[in-house]
Amino acid sequence: MKLCKVSDIVGGEKLARPIMTSNYQELLAAGTVLKPEYIPKIVQLGITEVFIEDSKLSPEQVVILREDIEDFFTEKVRSVLERHVYNDNSDLEELSKTADNIISNILSRDEVVEQIYDIKERSADIYEHCISVCSVAVLVAIKKKIDKKIIHDLGVACLFHDIGLRYLDFDYTNVDVESLDEKSLAEYRKHPVYGYSSLEKETWISETAKKMILRHHERLDGSGYPLHSKDIDELTQILQVSDAFDEMICGIGCYRSRVYEAVEYLKIAKGVLFNEDIVNTLLDFTAVYPSGTVVILSTGEMGIIIRQNQQFPERPVVRVIKDVKGNSIEEERICDLLKVHNVYIEKVLL
Repeated sequence: MKLCKVSDIVGGEKLARPIMTSNYQELLAAGTVLKPEYIPKIVQLGITEVFIEDSKLSPEQVVILREDIEDFFTEKVRSVLERHVYNDNSDLEELSKTADNIISNILSRDEVVEQIYDIKERSADIYEHCISVCSVAVLVAIKKKIDKKIIHDLGVACLFHDIGLRYLDFDYTNVDVESLDEKSLAEYRKHPVYGYSSLEKETWISETAKKMILRHHERLDGSGYPLHSKDIDELTQILQVSDAFDEMICGIGCYRSRVYEAVEYLKIAKGVLFNEDIVNTLLDFTAVYPSGTVVILSTGEMGIIIRQNQQFPERPVVRVIKDVKGNSIEEERICDLLKVHNVYIEKVLL
């Protein structure tokens, strides 16, 4: 991946990173081949530089689920839940198998508990959000050595935890729900109840999973909803932390945040809103600056994160692409923040 001036593009280049608006709306997806007729329109939008694919030292992304597998599971969840009508649950049971497939997929990788994963901020619907929460929560449970049979209930609850949002008739994506009018906010806070009620009489889903769906927005200090409960079991706490983290980076019920902002939130909230050990477990495998992130270093140089350092998620390896004056650096220049102790990431650009 390399940074390229739009004025130097002739057409035929492939985007390595999506072109986004300031509020995370995707204009052109990563992988798009730039046609010549796109270039004037990109210029009109005030975009002067884009990232295009380059064989030279591309970022090494490590993900919990491969993109094609995640897409398959997401479409499976979407196809089932979009057919779902309140208390008409004939198709929902098959998603129980999807949870097991996700768990098996993660468990099949020998190195799963040793990796640091690139979990990126993105624009996402509730279906992709549920898959992401499921994969993160399952990985937390695996790292905590919870029995696989118990993890099944966690996975199922994750896939269904936001089913109640389907009964709302207003937009809750990339919106701070606290700023909604009183009626809409009250309705939003009922979505765990709607989800629980729609599955309450089903026999194929355990009582444990049903209660997790009802309680996924509770908090340790009693400030959550809908029950304001402080007595929360371990599996539900794992769902709560995984859900809160992914909500922030994809904008479900809040404005989208950078990954490092979501990480800082969890650090501040642990021991108060969330179980400290569960937060620490999640943060241990989460890259603070995912591969492909464009940053400004404390030296004033611009760089791209190209890979992570195991056990040190805040000190990745950076490829420097611009000097302090903003001039492009053509030669390969690598800064491993684990080895260079006096350099740190000062700002995230993209």
